[in-house]
Amino acid sequence: MWTNSVDKALRERAEAVIPGGMYGHQSVRLLPDDYPQFFDRASGAYLWDADGNRYIDYMCGYGPNLFGYGHQSIDAAYISQLKKGDTMTGPAVLMVELAEQMTAMVSHADWAIFCKNGTDATTMAMMVARNFTRKNTIVLAKGAYHGAAPWCTPVKNGTAPSDRANQVFYAYNDVASLEEAVRKAGDDLAAIFASPIKHDTFVDQEDPTPQYARRARELCDEKGALLIVDDVRAGFRLARDSSWARVGVKPDLSSWGKAIANGHPISALLGAEKARNAAATIYTTGSYWFSAAPMAASLETMRLIRETDYLERTQALGQRLRSGLDEAANRHGFALRQTGPAEMPLIMFEEDPGYSKGYAWNDALMKRGVYFHPWHNMFICAAMTEADIDHTVEVADDAFRFVRDAGTLPRIEKLAFLGLLTDGH
Repeated sequence: MWTNSVDKALRERAEAVIPGGMYGHQSVRLLPDDYPQFFDRASGAYLWDADGNRYIDYMCGYGPNLFGYGHQSIDAAYISQLKKGDTMTGPAVLMVELAEQMTAMVSHADWAIFCKNGTDATTMAMMVARNFTRKNTIVLAKGAYHGAAPWCTPVKNGTAPSDRANQVFYAYNDVASLEEAVRKAGDDLAAIFASPIKHDTFVDQEDPTPQYARRARELCDEKGALLIVDDVRAGFRLARDSSWARVGVKPDLSSWGKAIANGHPISALLGAEKARNAAATIYTTGSYWFSAAPMAASLETMRLIRETDYLERTQALGQRLRSGLDEAANRHGFALRQTGPAEMPLIMFEEDPGYSKGYAWNDALMKRGVYFHPWHNMFICAAMTEADIDHTVEVADDAFRFVRDAGTLPRIEKLAFLGLLTDGH
């Protein structure tokens, strides 16, 4: 029997000692009211909340879980290095090995810098581009998420207008919009910043069109600017290379995180030879950026990426889920919008402008042991099985029935908070 009494008590305690009770994208304040905030353990494809409820977890820690929580060989590599040395006065020798392996896997990359968070990597990418070009203006897609620093946080509270100076925005996949943004940048263009896919929250996902991706590359070449792909969220989930390898376009810089060590804390900036000196002559560092244990975990993750069929499996599982959900929705008179790559699904209802159907359905799924998200893309991990997918579809069928029988649903008042978010400008 699903219950959340322990979680409720923890939330009350958290309110007293953590601003807002929780912060960042890990806060569940915009999710259906009963979504668990606190978790106890995770294994493979499963997650247990503080009350002991088990879920098939389609958020995968918001992306880091690629091969399964607590993966045996990845964690063994981490623990082995931890016993030898982790955060030392200098890096371990395996830092060089990891840089060698990542640059060998990513076709545009000749060098690597390691850090901790996606924000670290994207901020360094911007710095390298400005150092390389000696120019300032960055062209970015509206609504794209590149981290939580003042220059890119999706909530402007606490930031100054100067934090977002020298930024021009365009609409993703809109070549004319991109060209206009570059025109506005004029002779001051340092970089075009692109997401691997359009994976903004609350809106349908889109793969990059070849025309858009190629034009971004051409414009950078024409202007002497750098092309940056932010692969923090999608890296190694769509390809064993940069995600834009799928459209045949090589960036100059790419930022990585989340899945590159299966959840152990490490991120990276990879770059082409022409930007090497620019990367070598910025100053950037962090107390834990050189920690060795996450690098050991990343090396084992890289081996699994090279040697297993994880990518093909997650794609097949995603397609199985997508087909099953469409059939279940149709049986109950609903239509779904399932957008983006099948291994990174975003699932929303047609004719649901207030998200009421989506919230009711996701809440019903959660209380039946399936953790979905109503407005953020999700993830398929390699630890999932066909049985997990089929069980999810069975649970979804019952949740569709619940929503259908509920009749008129209340408006989601908490989404009024969205008015406080930046629109990308």
